[in-house]
Amino acid sequence: MLCHVTLLLCIGLGLLVSQGSAQTMSEYGRVTATVIEGDTMPLVHLPLAYVFSKPSKALDRRYARLIYNLKKVYPIAQEANLTLQAMERRMALMGSKREKQAFVKAMERVLKQQYTPVLKNMTISQGKLLIKLIDRETDHTSYELVKELRGGFRAFFWQSVARLFGANLKDSYDAEGDDQIIEELIHLYELGLL
Repeated sequence: MLCHVTLLLCIGLGLLVSQGSAQTMSEYGRVTATVIEGDTMPLVHLPLAYVFSKPSKALDRRYARLIYNLKKVYPIAQEANLTLQAMERRMALMGSKREKQAFVKAMERVLKQQYTPVLKNMTISQGKLLIKLIDRETDHTSYELVKELRGGFRAFFWQSVARLFGANLKDSYDAEGDDQIIEELIHLYELGLL
């Protein structure tokens, strides 16, 4: 059956190319003609496809929960990255350290007001996932960001609070190791398949 479908696809694409069109779009990808040893052949440029392994049945419930948490937390991590980039651009234009500190404090107030209701409604597992995703998006751990923007004492304080809840602000994201499943889910999410 698959051979028949493939054969029909090749014949159909060949007809598209032979109708005089140098480049045609089909539902399968971009189709162009190429000459091989004097014979015109269709050349189909297929879109990139991702193939991931499916977790075992025992992990299905945890997998479904991870998908739910990712959908809730990933947009926040992306917003955090955009906010951080905007802050860094603006701080680069500032001259004095005092001016930068005042700006960071003002931003902290705005962000607290905006995100406190969202963060209060998060579960601990969503908070841990957010810490990892912030590292993925910004290339800095949450601890490093707090230390850079608010100082070592504040970073130590928030790390202590996080440790009370079983989280760690120093957690880093490992796309090819422990966090491989999360990385696969992010690709599916970005493709609109979740």
